Amino acid sequence: MATVAELAGVDVKRGRAVLLDDIDLVVNEDERWVVIGPNGAGKTTLLQLLAAQIHPSDGVVGLLGDVLGTIDVFELRPRIGLTSSALAERIPRDEKVLDVVLSAAYAVVGRWREEYDDLDEDRATELLASLRVDHLVERTYGTLSEGERKRVQIARALMTDPELLLLDEPASGLDLAGREALLETLSDLFADPGAPATMLVTHHVEEIPTGATHCLLLADGQVVAAGPIAATLTDRNLSDTFGMNLHVSHTGGRWTARAVPRHG
Repeated sequence: MATVAELAGVDVKRGRAVLLDDIDLVVNEDERWVVIGPNGAGKTTLLQLLAAQIHPSDGVVGLLGDVLGTIDVFELRPRIGLTSSALAERIPRDEKVLDVVLSAAYAVVGRWREEYDDLDEDRATELLASLRVDHLVERTYGTLSEGERKRVQIARALMTDPELLLLDEPASGLDLAGREALLETLSDLFADPGAPATMLVTHHVEEIPTGATHCLLLADGQVVAAGPIAATLTDRNLSDTFGMNLHVSHTGGRWTARAVPRHG
């Protein structure tokens, strides 16, 4: 089993602020991780490290057999698929959906003068079909619903056949129907043995797709708990993560969390 990411003693500091503090983590190729924590926990910073967008202040980050700081990140990044709100905001609203996905092959946002062959277009169309949005190929990105945009972003992240897929709060901003439709799609992706190792960031356990294998709980830039999801996502660990008394349930492959009422 190949290791796709390994962090050892990793800190990320900005001035006096410590965004990540002494993080140890190993992600293997067949694992589907969820990262949960409150605002300011360091979740997005962790994904930026794993996407080779930033370097650690201390410690070692191994990605896809290389070490950050010893390899050209422009060679590494095409091997990593990423969806994030920051990336989504850069996608031109007048860009055709097919081109939004195709342009990932050149690691650019917004099609310009680059050329694509039939194999590229076939792959982009197949990915859109697998995410149930192939009927939108001729639509412009700005005309899509938020749920449709999320699916197109995931198709784009998969375009280069990445070895690591990073999803930063993919269900944020969706209504109930949109969230459930997206989670059904993500559950299919998590169940696909050919899919890449995945790390999905969320605030809410209700947004964990079925098929998630591992969980990382973060608070104040530190790991509260990490490991197989059933052993990690417990009442005590989640309560420690969010600083309140919580009860976690797991039914039908889905997770929920509720505050424990105070009595007396």
